[in-house]
Amino acid sequence: MNTRALPLYVTIAIFLLAWVICWMQFPAMLSTRVIGNLLTDNAYLGIVAVGMTLVILSGGIDLSVGSVIAFSGVFIAVMLRDTGLHPLVVFAMLLVISTTFGGAMGFLIDRLAMPAFIVTLAGMFLARGAAYLLSIDSIPIQHPFFQSLQSTYWLLPGRGRLTLIGIVMLAVFALGMIIAHKTRFGTSVYALGGGEATARLMGVRQGRTTVLVYAFSGAMAGLSGIVFAVYTGSGYSLATVGTELTAIAAVVIGGTLLTGGAGYMFGTLVGVLTMGLIQTYIVFDGTLSSWWTRIVIGILLLSFILLQKLLLKLSQARLGAAG
Repeated sequence: MNTRALPLYVTIAIFLLAWVICWMQFPAMLSTRVIGNLLTDNAYLGIVAVGMTLVILSGGIDLSVGSVIAFSGVFIAVMLRDTGLHPLVVFAMLLVISTTFGGAMGFLIDRLAMPAFIVTLAGMFLARGAAYLLSIDSIPIQHPFFQSLQSTYWLLPGRGRLTLIGIVMLAVFALGMIIAHKTRFGTSVYALGGGEATARLMGVRQGRTTVLVYAFSGAMAGLSGIVFAVYTGSGYSLATVGTELTAIAAVVIGGTLLTGGAGYMFGTLVGVLTMGLIQTYIVFDGTLSSWWTRIVIGILLLSFILLQKLLLKLSQARLGAAG
């Protein structure tokens, strides 16, 4: 068995085992209604986790994404309220802003040789501050186009609803899988995460790859902000506090090595769904505090980090024996 893929197999096994346990206690967990709600409720998290996966695969981190999502919602709400522009025009403007913002952070990380943690931490405060400048109040979005987006869904067997934002999340994951595993850019990202020496031997343009990785993360954060605004029907500067940490947890639980260079985009999807399944179980139970979600996620996260450390030691021991 490929030791690099072992965390992915463990993630899938945990998800399937958890679903079986949930189904044994609550048979309705297998209904298409629950599946549809699981995709809808976690759509914004899944989209931003796609960008975070590429960032972590490259050996970096992006702490700004939660603030960018909040800024996106407020930006959309204010622009629709004050300018009369069509939502599609506002969406395009937002994606340009968020992509440029991410690319600028990548540029600073590369050119100034600054740690990604510091640069994106500054970006987190900057984006959240910009959201506060636009509005400190929750702004409802009542545009007819928004209402049509919210009401668009496809009926599944069993009366479940596959909403538009759920489909967008699945489409983004499909795109992320293609980019990460089927393109030269994806190969460069993996090489960059493997270390500068590996990247140099493969002829990777490190600066260009770093800028593109963070620009992609910014674009995904902006798209996640659009989806979150559709989901909630409002923009609020205090929304999605801590989402960047939740996205990182989903990526690591999905089997991606926190130090970069190894992981699978599909694993992130399973990680997001696993976290959503925990929350769904708590809702079905009705007696457990919602804080149990955080506790279980923390246990899973710590377990996967320990598993990664174990696999790294095994890999080093194997290389030493071969040498």
